[in-house]
Parts: sequence; structure tokens; C-alpha cells
Amino acid sequence: MVGLEIEAGGIAAAEVDAANRVNGALHPLPPDAFQEGEIADPEAVVASLKDLWAQHKLSKRVRVGIGNQRVVVRTLRLPAIEDPGEMEAAVRFQAQEQMPMPLDQAILEHQVVGGVPGEDGSSPQVDVVVVAARRDMIQSFVEPLRRAGLEPVGIDLSAFGMIRALAGVDEGGMAVPAEPGVTAPPDKAVLYCNLGDVMNLAVARGRSCLFTRVSPGGMEPIVARLSSEGGLTPEHARQWLTYVGLNQPAEEIGGDPEVVARTRSVLSDGVSDLVDELRLSLDYYGAQESAIPVDRIIVCGPGSAIPGLASAMEGSVGLPIVAARPPAFAGFDDGVAARLTLAYGLALEN
Repeated sequence: MVGLEIEAGGIAAAEVDAANRVNGALHPLPPDAFQEGEIADPEAVVASLKDLWAQHKLSKRVRVGIGNQRVVVRTLRLPAIEDPGEMEAAVRFQAQEQMPMPLDQAILEHQVVGGVPGEDGSSPQVDVVVVAARRDMIQSFVEPLRRAGLEPVGIDLSAFGMIRALAGVDEGGMAVPAEPGVTAPPDKAVLYCNLGDVMNLAVARGRSCLFTRVSPGGMEPIVARLSSEGGLTPEHARQWLTYVGLNQPAEEIGGDPEVVARTRSVLSDGVSDLVDELRLSLDYYGAQESAIPVDRIIVCGPGSAIPGLASAMEGSVGLPIVAARPPAFAGFDDGVAARLTLAYGLALEN
């Protein structure tokens, strides 16, 4: 199985075999081929997919991740219903009021992630995560894959792949396999955050997703500003952001002093924007009836490979923040591992 993650910076593909070994591949995309989580230039995406597969000879069975404003995720609290058909009907009925899209134009999926027992004669209730996605948006991903000669065997939320890749992370930021039968404490949750072109967030307890949100305020606005102000290509802007980072004093960093200073300024302002988005998501999640307190944040994606970015965010958010990589990426370049993490999670079995 190949997990496939597309974003403005390019395509990430992670092929995972039965022994959990990873064969990863990255391929650039032309500017503006992919914007805010959606394919804007299908022809360019098809050509890039063909090039990637021609170079790396990966399996053609792919599971692609999506994460954009046309996917809506809600957690509903419903009566505990044992009959699957009756539960599906109850979910659809409640979703009509909760989902800001016509359900006849959407694909709807749900999963029970927890609940509360009945007390004082009341009936037990369950928490159900419901996902709705526009059919036309899903088709806009599937069609280019097929035209590139690939076999899309699954469409998944990128946030779900992120959780599968990183659930169970030690204090040093290395994801460790979960022990059989061991579940997360019922009163603790983790906020996972992929710092890619958009900011993809998910709150989870163990491997159960409780909340997810996609914000366009990810790394792409930072890249775009540096590219515009510095006269750089987007790719060069990304390289400068990683090179300069936030760890060293700017005057100690080699290279064009003007570019270094501009990069540091843009990056510092960008951290403030990322922190604002994190706080907004935490507030939104915390307002839910079923919310479990978040005790730490785990970041992945290209932005997490920028030196000092996670610690700079931690100082403003007020929660521990660690950049994490799956154990399958031991020995990989950190920037490559950061970019492939989401694709790796998509390749894993649900």
C-alpha cells in the first residue's frame, strides 16, 4: 500500500510493506497546482504523479489523504443504539443540522469513539465522530489518480493518517508502537498538528479522533510572503526558512545578511500566526460537550523540521510541544521524515 499526500510544496508517497519498512518518495509540483488543500491544476498533478511513479516504481495501490475546507468533522453525542442501521439513521438525522452542506451532495461516514454511562435512570450515550465530504471534491482527487495509472483503494482524512503515524510518542518526540491492550488514560488527549501548506489539526485519545480542523493558515502563507518580499521561488523560500530557523542569532548565520534577516522576520511573524490558529482550534474544541483536556501538542510536517519553531510556539501556547517522527523513519533525513509522516500514516491499516 502507498500512502499519498499532496500539498502545495509537492507530492509525498510512502510505500509500507508487511514488515513496516518504508520506501518513501517526494516529487515537486508546479506553483499553483495545489491550493488550500485542493487540486487546482489536474493536468500538472497527473504529470507529476506519472513522473514520480516512473522514477520510483512504487505499488500502484494508493490511499490518498484529504484535508480542506470542504470536509466537515463533528462529534455528536447520541443515545447508545446497538442496531447499526438504526445508528446510521440517527447519525444522518442529527448530521442534517450539524453539517453546513447538503447531505445529498456529500459522502457521510461515522465512528463511535467513546461515550458516557447512564446515571440515575438515564440511558447511556455514545460520542460519534461524523465526517462529511463533498462528492465533487472527492472526485477531483480520484480522477487524476486514475489518469496517472494508479489504483485509488481508499480516501482517508489526512488527520486520521497523522494520528495512526504518531499515536504513542515519548517525551523525546519519537513515536513508539502501542502495547497490545494498552489504551490512553480516559482524561487525557493529544493535539496533533501537521505544519504543511495548511495547518491540519486533530485531537485524539489514543487512536480515537475526537476533533479535527483544517486551517489555511499553515506554512504556505509564510512561504508566499518570503517568496514575494525576497524575490525567491517558493522552493528557495522553503529552503531558506529551514536553513535560518529560530535557534541561532541571525548575525551568526552564514549567507546574504539581508536574506537571513528577512527570513527571520517573516518566520517570527509566521510563528505568531500559527500560535493564533492553534489557540483558536483549542478554544473551539474545548467548547464541545464531550471535550477531554489536551495535555500536549505533537507536530509533524515540513514546518516541524524548521529548527526552533516548535519551542517558539510552545512558549506562547502554554502546552508542551514536541516534533515527532515515526520509528520507521529512523535514519531518514529529518526534513524528509517530517514530510513523509502523513503519507506513512495513510499507508497503515485503519
